[in-house]
Amino acid sequence: MPRMWWVVGVVVLAAIFSAYLGWTAQRVERLHLRAQSAERALDAHLMRRAAAAAVVAEQGDSVELYAAARLALDAEPGDRESAENDLTRQLQNVGLDPADPAARTLIASSRRVVLARQVHTDLVRDALSARRRVLVRVLGLTRRHPRPEYFDIVEPALPDLPPVVVPAPAHPPEGVLPTAPV
Repeated sequence: MPRMWWVVGVVVLAAIFSAYLGWTAQRVERLHLRAQSAERALDAHLMRRAAAAAVVAEQGDSVELYAAARLALDAEPGDRESAENDLTRQLQNVGLDPADPAARTLIASSRRVVLARQVHTDLVRDALSARRRVLVRVLGLTRRHPRPEYFDIVEPALPDLPPVVVPAPAHPPEGVLPTAPV
């Protein structure tokens, strides 16, 4: 009878260890997939920003900004960081009028780039942290995924957008009492 408890204990420990391995493998997989999707989202936002910068450059006859935007749009993956940094430097030298719709689009897309880069950086950090675990390295749980890389670009300093004012209706709907302005 005591021998049976050892067998049950070993089976329970093996089940716990295999559940932990499955959870760890699933977590590593999920982190790498999220890092890849964040990289694609960052790439899409960078493309939108470069396209918006090209539109602003065409409207303002800025040859340098247009050239930087075209380089960012046409850059190969290895040259992408430097092209985006050049575009950011050109954007900082251009005076943007927040009243202009094209400039508003550029400012908004630049803000989205900053946010997408922060999300991407956080997910890459988490994926790299998971890759450094001893059990993950020993079992080779990351061999199906390329090593995620950080995307280091200069964050743009752009003007604030003025708040959008929505006009109040001339007559409030039935049953709604008008409120005093704050």
